[in-house]
Amino acid sequence: MKKPGIERVSDFENMRLEIKQKAKNGIDFIFAASITWFGIFFIWRFLPGSSYDKSVLTFMFGAILLPLALGFSKVFKTNWRIKNNPLQPLGLWLNFAQLIYFPILIFILIKYPDYFIMIYAIITGAHLFPYAWYYDEIAYAIIAVLISAGALLIALFVGVSKIFIIPILTSTSLLILGIWLTLRYRVVIKKNVAHHSA
Repeated sequence: MKKPGIERVSDFENMRLEIKQKAKNGIDFIFAASITWFGIFFIWRFLPGSSYDKSVLTFMFGAILLPLALGFSKVFKTNWRIKNNPLQPLGLWLNFAQLIYFPILIFILIKYPDYFIMIYAIITGAHLFPYAWYYDEIAYAIIAVLISAGALLIALFVGVSKIFIIPILTSTSLLILGIWLTLRYRVVIKKNVAHHSA
């Protein structure tokens, strides 16, 4: 007979596994973010204008993320709503949490626009960190640190003239994360199938 505490742990792990399987580790948002950040790289590398102008364009271009993620959810057949799973809303709360950091972005935009893209990348990277727990995937934590620390180091040692390296680092890191999560999802599915057939 199982102890009550063990049953609760088992239920929790089953809820998290269900999210992992049906949301497929959040790959729709990750691939959408990678494309969005590649567009942001294009803005900072190739478009004329001041850092302020590019920052405003970055804000505007970022609006494509949600429609892109919705499109990828159709392609990958991911599920954004998982009925009767109390953990499911947490994923959206964690995603929207980055909006609370936007006052910092506004301040940087007005006072120090040269470093806007650094702060934006750090916020993007940092908001990924809790998903390491949510999806039980350490890759989220690793990429979160890589993006955040990488953005800071580039700004410190490369300088404003090559600040466009930050968005290409972010885009590439997100692409690697997306591929990593896709492969990990397939491993989990195979294990689950093997477990149920045993």
